[in-house]
Amino acid sequence: MIPDSFIEELKYNSDIADVIGSCITLKRGGRTLSGLCPFHSEKTPSFTVYPDTQSYYCFGCGAGGDVITFVRQHENLEYIEALRLLAQRAGMALPEDAPDDKAARRKTRILELNREAARHFHRNLLADSGKDARRYLLERGLAPKTVKHFGLGFAPESWDNLLLHLRGGGFSQEEMLAAAVVQQGRSAGSVYDAFRGRIIFPILDLRGNVIGFGGRSLGERGPKYLNSGDTPVFKKSRGLYALNFAKEAKSDTLILAEGYMDVIAIHQAGFPNTVATLGTALTPEQSRLISQYAKNVLIAYDSDGAGQTATKRAIRLFSQTDVAVRVLELPDAKDPDEYIKKFGAARFGNLIGGGKGAVNFEIDKLKKKHDLDSSEGKVAFLREFCNLMADIPSDLEREVYVRRTAQELEMGTGGILSTIAAVRKRKLGAEKKKQSHNLRVYAQDKPGRGSARRDPSDLRSVVGQEKLIALLLQNPDYYADIRSRIQVEDFSDERLGKIYAALRTRLEDNLSVDPIHLSGLLDPEAMSTLSRLISQSRGIRYARSQAGEFIDAIKSKKEAKTKEEVAGMTPQEYDAYITSLTAKKK
Repeated sequence: MIPDSFIEELKYNSDIADVIGSCITLKRGGRTLSGLCPFHSEKTPSFTVYPDTQSYYCFGCGAGGDVITFVRQHENLEYIEALRLLAQRAGMALPEDAPDDKAARRKTRILELNREAARHFHRNLLADSGKDARRYLLERGLAPKTVKHFGLGFAPESWDNLLLHLRGGGFSQEEMLAAAVVQQGRSAGSVYDAFRGRIIFPILDLRGNVIGFGGRSLGERGPKYLNSGDTPVFKKSRGLYALNFAKEAKSDTLILAEGYMDVIAIHQAGFPNTVATLGTALTPEQSRLISQYAKNVLIAYDSDGAGQTATKRAIRLFSQTDVAVRVLELPDAKDPDEYIKKFGAARFGNLIGGGKGAVNFEIDKLKKKHDLDSSEGKVAFLREFCNLMADIPSDLEREVYVRRTAQELEMGTGGILSTIAAVRKRKLGAEKKKQSHNLRVYAQDKPGRGSARRDPSDLRSVVGQEKLIALLLQNPDYYADIRSRIQVEDFSDERLGKIYAALRTRLEDNLSVDPIHLSGLLDPEAMSTLSRLISQSRGIRYARSQAGEFIDAIKSKKEAKTKEEVAGMTPQEYDAYITSLTAKKK
């Protein structure tokens, strides 16, 4: 059990506005701060921080909680891990008798295993068995100091090279499977190395932990690139290769490359603000992560068809953030690595200084797609052009592109602008309808995203449950009047029941029910619900007498009988039921 005194000191030294403000940009508005939510894509801030209650809540996706919950969600950590991270940030030591969290302990072992695996791979690269791998890297133009900087390694063509080394280091087979460095064999209980005959690229998180690996084949067998599967410490869709180095570049621009070798080549050329996705197309989580570290992004994908398709997808995802996007064009080269080898770092730097804006990139692609010398091609181009323009929110920006394009096609702007207006109206209508639908579903699913769709007859009871919790958060001293009148079993909503149980646990011992003290008893989803209730009750003062109303509302659902239940009552039960209803009405 973590002492309350430690949690209070941690709260004092970990102001929620400072902690969250180090991850996203917050703007003050009165007594609150707001910013773009780090947990979902948005262009209009819906993420709110409340310094007075040391809590946060996003009105867009429903994420919320205290400073510990934020660190858990943002860094994908368990409770004890988040406490440890905040304590280190505040210069505090976690109590020696802190509970040994099983999930946190498992993650720690996987990180230790990964670090030892990375060292082993690097030693393999420097050994005689790694001479072919070293030759490959040298032919690719990588200097020894670059190889060391990125901790590159080599997995020989062996079924158990890493397996035997880790086993000798005291790591179990279960831990190796959990870290995804070995795979299950066909026969029961057998495992083998996941990476064989490959250059190894260790993947690090922002704290310098080795969380996974990428492997580039040196032969023809298997896929060209192989990446670690998802593990308790690694999610491909959430991370970025070399972000741990790029964030130290102190640049407001990130270069987004397509793969490991491109990133390493660009870093070696003198541009350390470069990252890549981890064997997947850019995901919404990765685009949001980039937006937390940069105001601008330069997409430097391969110039082939797949690269151009990936570029369009990236532009679409970044349009949901506030990041300004440019696209790097690579004349006479298929990727940045090849361009740097052909023309040198200086010319690559000149390219970076330019780059085509995302909209111009899309327009040029449409021009190449259609024959603008024919009437049919021109009409097809304009149809797609108007659809593209309809997604631009700025009237001024749209008009600039429309006027320039109309001039090039030697036609007026009136027809184009009216078509764009019609497309925008249709799109905005569809989006409004979608949002209305989502709002209805969200309202039906309250109080949390994990709740089942609500029976309308349960609404009064659920509102009572929410308001009783809000009342106790504001007035813990009212608990003495409530404790004997309501039980956890009376809560029809499972998540609200968990919150009430956590409140009872604290209030029975006359302890604080500040959110930071509840986060050790509740999971992040329940903390989000708790934060929503705190946000909704701001400015509302509950009176002691209202507790009875809320309790009656909670019990109304439980005490209500269906027609079938009434029909099955004995005469004595029916008389007692009618008497109770009459008493309630009085």
